[in-house]
Amino acid sequence: MTHEEHHAARTLGIGKAIAVLTSGGDAQGMNAAVRAVVRVGIFTGARVFFVHEGYQGLVDGGEHIREATWESVSMMLQLGGTVIGSARCKDFREREGRVRAAYNLVKLGITNLCVIGGDGSLTGADTFRSEWGDLLNDLQKAGKITAEEAKKSSYLNIVGLVGSIDNDFCGTDMTIGTDSALHRIIEIVDAITTTAQSHQRTFVLEVMGRHCGYLALVTSLSCGADWVFIPECPPDDDWEDHLCRRLSETRTRGSRLNIIIVAEGAIDKDGKPITSEDIKNLVVKRLGYDTRVTVLGHVQRGGTPSAFDRILGSRMGVEAVMALLEGTPDTPACVVSLSGNQAVRLPLMECVQVTKEVTKAMNEKKFDEAMKLRGRSFMNNWEVYKLLAHVRPPVSKAGLHTVAVMNVGAPAAGMNAAVRSTVRIGLIQGNRVLVVHDGFEGLAKGQIEEAGWSYVGGWIGQGGSKLGTKRTLPKKNLEQISANITKFNIQGLVIIGGFEAYTGGLELMEGRKQFDELCIPFVVIPATVSNNVPGSDFSVGADTALNTICTTCDRIKQSAAGTKRRVFIIETMGGYCGYLATMAGLAAGADAAYIFEEPFTIRDLQANVEHLVQKMKTTVKRGLVLRNEKSNENYTTDFIFNLYSEEGKGIFDSRKNVLGHMQQGGSPTPFDRNFATKMGAKAMTWMTGKIKESYRNGRIFANTPDSGCVLGMRKRALVFQPVTELKDQTDFEHRIPKEQWWLKLRPILKILAKYEIDLDTSEHAHLEHISRKRSGEAPV
Repeated sequence: MTHEEHHAARTLGIGKAIAVLTSGGDAQGMNAAVRAVVRVGIFTGARVFFVHEGYQGLVDGGEHIREATWESVSMMLQLGGTVIGSARCKDFREREGRVRAAYNLVKLGITNLCVIGGDGSLTGADTFRSEWGDLLNDLQKAGKITAEEAKKSSYLNIVGLVGSIDNDFCGTDMTIGTDSALHRIIEIVDAITTTAQSHQRTFVLEVMGRHCGYLALVTSLSCGADWVFIPECPPDDDWEDHLCRRLSETRTRGSRLNIIIVAEGAIDKDGKPITSEDIKNLVVKRLGYDTRVTVLGHVQRGGTPSAFDRILGSRMGVEAVMALLEGTPDTPACVVSLSGNQAVRLPLMECVQVTKEVTKAMNEKKFDEAMKLRGRSFMNNWEVYKLLAHVRPPVSKAGLHTVAVMNVGAPAAGMNAAVRSTVRIGLIQGNRVLVVHDGFEGLAKGQIEEAGWSYVGGWIGQGGSKLGTKRTLPKKNLEQISANITKFNIQGLVIIGGFEAYTGGLELMEGRKQFDELCIPFVVIPATVSNNVPGSDFSVGADTALNTICTTCDRIKQSAAGTKRRVFIIETMGGYCGYLATMAGLAAGADAAYIFEEPFTIRDLQANVEHLVQKMKTTVKRGLVLRNEKSNENYTTDFIFNLYSEEGKGIFDSRKNVLGHMQQGGSPTPFDRNFATKMGAKAMTWMTGKIKESYRNGRIFANTPDSGCVLGMRKRALVFQPVTELKDQTDFEHRIPKEQWWLKLRPILKILAKYEIDLDTSEHAHLEHISRKRSGEAPV
């Protein structure tokens, strides 16, 4: 990467103009995207314009298209909906309207359009682009624009960002707004669960999704629903009997409630709608259960965006500006999206085409085809849901094999969800499942009991660790541990936890030389708020912690905005790992985030203070600085607070906040519930296979490196990696992986906070094709 190329990003936009509009239904996180487009656009030297009220504003022109400034997008990040307004627009559908829109853009010299909306909005943008040349000819013939103006605006670049809570756009894993909508739904489901349990009720919840069952499906996975109705996969013809049997079985197992999730577009095999009222009437008539219907409606679009949506919106906004400014007349209109945690560019019309094919397949009742087109992630969710909700647990007590499950390290939200799915999938596969209390210490002391199906009932939405968790490592107790492995006949171990779970795994591997009993397969599921387990891009619990920090920062920013000229210094957890500080910095719009992985000197601190002094001269008179707890042993939170207080005298005053253990608590977010559930299912399925593989002469003997693994999410897939192979990738002194993917998001944080830095554009998202992606590695 040469120095010249580095500077290219800062001059890429000189002489260019970008317009940004939001269209179609609103979605939380659109504002984060608008803010990023504006700030990165300005950073590259381009002029950026807001188009108010979507395409209608493009057609009406005048006051609707206004130049944006750096400050004009301040405080937007935490707002739901879209601040620049969105409208359904009839005029733009007519050629006449598009001629007017083209005229407005040409007059302002805008040749780059960033559209944030659903598939309808993006299709409209593509039509506009393909007609551009003809529209200019018409305008020139009518004498509305000069030949010179037409030449200057000879082509129009278009980049789309998908903002839609339904997550119904093919080619993108997550559309902007989906995660926030799930947050709203889960808040409500949790609230309803408590009242349903009090009265032994059945609740039918209707969620949005006319043509796409994503929200319904993930909700049912995240709350352990009894049944879900989605448009892509209508139930079998005898579903009424099956459903009633299911509900009464759940009750006989001791559950006091039933939850049924219905997507608004749910249909049966003949394409007839299945409404929430139909289901209610069926349950009341057949079973006589006290049944209530709740239709969630527009609540799902409301509220503040989740941390994930803010980061997604910001990352996509940056990528969109780059895609626009690098565009040529020959590059097709593209969509910027996320695959796993990689930013990708996809040809807009290919995505629209596949999205339309899903609807077509559903209309033609080719439901299997529709499911396949939704992609592997959707299919995986469906498979896990079917296993957990529809397979009857075996009645026989004589379990095939015995697998033990435990928690290690500090508590993290989602640990219980992982235990629940591990236990239940284990039982479904015919194993006997034991739970170990208090980590390796409990394993040594024999605090072990058998878990049945209902042992883990209701665990999915509970924070912390119900089994109890300790940081103790196994090394000094290997003898007692071996004895208990024999005593309880443990043939496989699922370890759910943080860095200690991983180092504990290494110690078990080491111990195999001394103790034959330790030659059993084990798998580590990363669960820690710090997200510092080698072999995985994400760990269970980090998303919940991130949202907690984010909510707190929002409140603090509000306080600072009220008092004016105030800077807050906030200390986050994470050990030596700067993940939480960096991601929370992106999501909360921080001015700086100090972390261990990116060493900082007194000169950096000085530059940050100077930057805040300059900021106080603008209309945005407040600052937010995050510091990871172990980012520097000498520049402590107190030191930085004192430095800022002294240097800011007379210009701003400083306050400090140490967030502490609230970051480990709280009810898990939808992402953590879903991620934990899928990790548990995947780990247990692997375990059952591994035990069968290691069966020799009537006993289990597993001594290969691949019989002790970390199950991690890497880029786009869930992979099992031997703990011994991950040793070289680990910095044991600081308990972090040597390479961390999120470090490349740091420049975005700085640019959005108005630092003149070099944006490394080497991490480019190249244009991919959707068809290849569908058969290739999709995320979990």
